[in-house]
Amino acid sequence: MAATRQPNHEQDYASAGFGNRLGMGRRPALVVVDIVKAYLDPASPLYANVEPAAKAAGNLVNAARKANIPVIFTNVRYTPGGADGGLFFRKVASLKVLEAGNPMGEFPDHPAPIGNELVVTKQYASAFFGTSLASTLGAMGVDSCFICGFTTSGCVRATALDAMQSGFIPLVVPEACGDRNAQVQQANLFDLGQKYADIVPLDEALSLMENLISRG
Repeated sequence: MAATRQPNHEQDYASAGFGNRLGMGRRPALVVVDIVKAYLDPASPLYANVEPAAKAAGNLVNAARKANIPVIFTNVRYTPGGADGGLFFRKVASLKVLEAGNPMGEFPDHPAPIGNELVVTKQYASAFFGTSLASTLGAMGVDSCFICGFTTSGCVRATALDAMQSGFIPLVVPEACGDRNAQVQQANLFDLGQKYADIVPLDEALSLMENLISRG
């Protein structure tokens, strides 16, 4: 019996017109999504074994600062009891570790905001939903967003989708994004790359940032 031929998903999507590259704009920002201790501490129910992604995100942050690219961090914080979290808080019980005052909601040593870098505090998955992020990016003259953080299938995906829907080119850096399941990570990166964002490998992202320095 002949072996069953496995479908070529990339070819299939390309033939249907998906996966076009958007490219980096002239004025990018870096949005660091929810890199907080809750995903990095094994004692947390949200722990996702994503330390390598946090390290890669730290490299991105360093490069962005050197290139004078705006760096914007996001975190999640709920009032005790989660009344401001609505259905999301009810759906994901472990979000209770992100109630105000819980150290799991704090940033790690690196990457973490410094100086006057903006922190967008949110209650839902997307960094754009219910926040001033779109208005802030627009006022900065930003036209594209490098995106990294946790988790790929959740807040990173939602942020990338809303970035596109808000008129900002999303540039998702896969090595700097993490998820609790490798298959879920890969499936979401593939889908994002086909429909909503450019998937930009870390080395390419760092090179693009470095080129901005020489461009002045």
